[in-house]
Amino acid sequence: MANTENIGIAGIGLYIPEGKLTAKEIADKTAGNWTEQDIAAKLGIVQKSIPGKDDGTQEMGAKAAAQALENARINAKDIDVILCMGEEWKEYPLTTSALYIQNKIGAVNAWGIDVQNRCCTTVTALKMAKDMLLGDPEIDTVMVAGGYRNGDFVDYTDPNMSMMYNLSAGGGAIILQKGLNKNLLLGSHIKADGSFVHDAGIEIGGINNPFTQANVDKGYKSLKLMNPKHMKDGLNAVSMPNWYECIDKALHRSNLTRKDIDYLAVLHFKRSMHSVLLQELGLTDAQSIYLENYGHMGQVDQILSLKLGLEQGKIGDGSVVLMVAAGIGYVWSAAVIKWGKP
Repeated sequence: MANTENIGIAGIGLYIPEGKLTAKEIADKTAGNWTEQDIAAKLGIVQKSIPGKDDGTQEMGAKAAAQALENARINAKDIDVILCMGEEWKEYPLTTSALYIQNKIGAVNAWGIDVQNRCCTTVTALKMAKDMLLGDPEIDTVMVAGGYRNGDFVDYTDPNMSMMYNLSAGGGAIILQKGLNKNLLLGSHIKADGSFVHDAGIEIGGINNPFTQANVDKGYKSLKLMNPKHMKDGLNAVSMPNWYECIDKALHRSNLTRKDIDYLAVLHFKRSMHSVLLQELGLTDAQSIYLENYGHMGQVDQILSLKLGLEQGKIGDGSVVLMVAAGIGYVWSAAVIKWGKP
């Protein structure tokens, strides 16, 4: 009899648009604020994926979901719930992306809901999915899926926005099943600090600063650090300690320690921070993949890194995978996966 306390990953899916933006092209967009060399060396962007005309957020999520079904070798009708972790910038505002995916892949027996925790959403949704699977006897299979293309809003001439020059595009999906005795999702932890909530976001187009005829063009490039000093000073003080807290608590809940980590699936950020995190965790470059050829696909990064790690042989049976994410707002998170059979 299957162990119903085990929650395992049955399949993963990924969709990456064909379009690319190189370090040189990004530098050209910064109006002389950044050189190609610094974009590559400091920000860690050799190139990044950019969406084509048909690469809507919902559609990219649906394509990744279809690939996850194929990878898991299960029928879409077996999915009970879809948690969409895709972004709010999508084909049509106020439409439900989870239900777009449900219809697109033929998951007629599933209900769905959109969840949003910015670039932490995949890790957050994985925790939610596990809790749902353990808490509801009628739920056996949950899909976490969605797409991301917030890079559309980046104004490269804004020097405060260099931390978001890496925003790219793609879709990802993970299927979780109750009683699956492999690829186990173990412990996780999430920490939030709402004092940063309005420090970064889309400045124009909401209730406080609605679109007008005069600002509409500016509005579509208005992803901003609205309070850059508070955000940068505040994050410098608390960000890494909060991450380490999430990591250590997720490992503790998995009955593991930092010494057990075999692979780090982490979002893309500047090279120096990536190196600091590896060093703190006692890991080498060979135990992670720096996403310099992909950019930052938001909450898709952890799925991308997991898939690349499997393809490159960095993750195998028995590997302990640590997923690490952070999102503006501000949120930090970590989750642990034991790949293969226990």
